[in-house]
Parts: sequence; structure tokens; C-alpha cells
Amino acid sequence: MKAKAGRAKTYVWIVIGLLIAALLIKWLFFPGAPAPTYATAAVKRADMENSVLASGTLEAVRQVSVGAQVSGQLKSLKVKLGDEVKQGQLIAEIDDMTQQNDLRNVQAALETRRAELRAKQATLKQAELAFARQRQMLAADASSRESYENAEATLNVTRADIVALQAQIAQAEIEVDKAKVNLGYTRIVSPMDGKVVAVVTKEGQTVNSIQSAPTIIKVAQVDTMTVKAQISEADVTRVRPGQKVYFTILGEPDVRHYGVLRAIEPAPDSIQRDDSTAALTGSNASTSTSAAVYYNGLFDVPNPDEVLRISMTAQVFVVLGEAKQVLQIPSSALGRKGEDGRYAVRVVDKDGRPQERRIRVGMNNNVMAEVIEGLSEGENVVSADVAPAAGRP
Repeated sequence: MKAKAGRAKTYVWIVIGLLIAALLIKWLFFPGAPAPTYATAAVKRADMENSVLASGTLEAVRQVSVGAQVSGQLKSLKVKLGDEVKQGQLIAEIDDMTQQNDLRNVQAALETRRAELRAKQATLKQAELAFARQRQMLAADASSRESYENAEATLNVTRADIVALQAQIAQAEIEVDKAKVNLGYTRIVSPMDGKVVAVVTKEGQTVNSIQSAPTIIKVAQVDTMTVKAQISEADVTRVRPGQKVYFTILGEPDVRHYGVLRAIEPAPDSIQRDDSTAALTGSNASTSTSAAVYYNGLFDVPNPDEVLRISMTAQVFVVLGEAKQVLQIPSSALGRKGEDGRYAVRVVDKDGRPQERRIRVGMNNNVMAEVIEGLSEGENVVSADVAPAAGRP
């Protein structure tokens, strides 16, 4: 009897061990499906905006390159980098020896032509007297026809010479005026009020204006800056002149500078390149076709303290719409859109279970969506499904 009882107890422990092993195998290799997990967000009131993001560059509202129109050595530079200049202020002088000599030469040539004209005018008086005398003598048969004709020809030639000299004098006067202008070009003045932002040519350098006007300095008006924002072709159709715009710079990411969009350029910068250059090879054309296209949006901002500088990078926001203290939820909480324009959302009830509800949405900037109808402040919505933690291997 004791042996039978011992075997029965052994069987019981074997069965218990098998059950424990089965449960362990099930727990390790066949875990049950975990309860669904959600990320939720509260319906709350806040300000929101819908905007187009663009990258921009700061430029002076007006900038000119002040160059030399005559060749020569830069004798003196009257300004330095950062100086404020006024319109008409002398900023540089070029050695004017060549221009002075040119002026003297053409003035001497002019005086020579004038002296020749005076001499020819005296000759004309003699020719007129000789011709009058020959005419009287011919009438009295006191002279030959040939002598009369010679006197007439001399008079006509003298008159023609005077006309030619008068034309030469006019030409010489033009040359004198031109030489005076070139002499004036040796004194370079600022064409506008502004600040010297670049000194390109140093004192003592020789400038050559034969092919193009060499730049001496660059002057810019920096009390107002122009922002050139690159707006992608995907966004440019939503942007209009007159829209509110603001930007930040890398050095002051928390400071906003506001303005109004002044214009949108009708074509991208790439159109300014020479067509022949763009069409050199088929690969170039292919690259141009596949490249992103951007249109420049322009707006001006005051810069009285000159914190903003030329060529700074700007993070630009063109405001398409604004709303103050409106109900909003994350855009990720929006489900499918129905034919009536309402969106499906999952609202968490008091028991923690999500229930589908249809709501009407206003502004949506793809981060937050304005709730017009269907939700109340303080309710929670499912903003995302969170993947459950993986079971043990």
C-alpha cells in the first residue's frame, strides 16, 4: 500500500512539473497580446499660425560699386572701411598727370585751329578784294577772263577752307571738353549717402579702365536691410506680396524681425545665367531640370542700430494665417477625412478607452490643428499609437 501511495505522489509531482514547464514555455515563446498603448494629447487653447518656411540672405537695401573711369595710379584714398560717406564726398584721387597733359595737348590743338582760322579770314578779305578788282577790270576790258576766273576760284577755295577750319575747331572743342571730363574723373566722389563696406583697391595700385571700370570701394545703405528669401516652388503659389513676414538670425534665434513681403521675383536666379552656358552639355541640362527651384521673396526691415549685417543668413517665416487662443490638437491625432469635411479622432473616455468622434478642423499647419467643432477643452485625444514592448525571447 505504501508503494502504491508513493507512486501516486510521484505521478502528481510529475503532472505539476509538466504544467509548470508548459506555462513557462507559453510565457517564454507564446506571450499573450499586450494591451494596446496610446500616446495622448490634451485639447487646449493656444495661439497658432500657419506659415511658409524659407531660407534667406540679408542684403543692403542699396549698394553701389564706386569705380574709376580713367586709368592711372590711385594716388590717395580718403576713406577707410566702415566710414560713413555723403553723396558727392571725395573718396579717392587718381594721379592726373596723364589727363593734365592730354588736356594741354587738345587745348593747344584748339588754339592752333583758331589761329589758322584767323589767318584764313585775313586771306579771305584779300581774296574778296582781288575778286572785286578783277570783276571791275573785266567789265572795263582791262583784264582777261582767265585772271577773273582765277580770282573767283581763290575766293571760293578760301571760303571752303574757312568752313573746314570751323568744323575742325568744333571737333577740337569737343576734345577739350572730353579731356576736362577725364581730368574730373581722377577725383572720385561717392554717388550716395552710406557706409563703406568694402575697400577693393589700395593706395598705390594702378587701375585700368580700358576694358571695364575697376572698383575702388563699395558703399551701402545699411540703415535698412533687404531680405531675399528663397521660397520653394511647392510653396510659392501660397505666398502673396503684402503678407506678414518675420525672420530670425543665427546670433539671435529668439529675436524676431518683422516686415511685409514686398515682391516675389517672377523667375528663379538660374534664369540670369547665360543660356549658352547652361546648354553646353546634356548632363548640365539634366542636372538643371532635376535641381530644386526657388523664387526670391523680397522684403525690407529697418536696421537703425545696424545689428543686421550684409550676407547674414535668415530663417524666414511667411505668415499665411494666424489665430489667437483657439482650441487645438496635434495634427497627428487627425484620422480619415469624411465626405462632409469632418475628421475622425479617437477621444479617450473616462475609463481610458478610445472612442471615435467626428470633428471639424480649421487652420492646420501640419503640427497643430485648430478645432472648430466636436471637442472641448481638457479632453484627451489619441495622438499616436505606441508599439507595445516586445516579449522575452
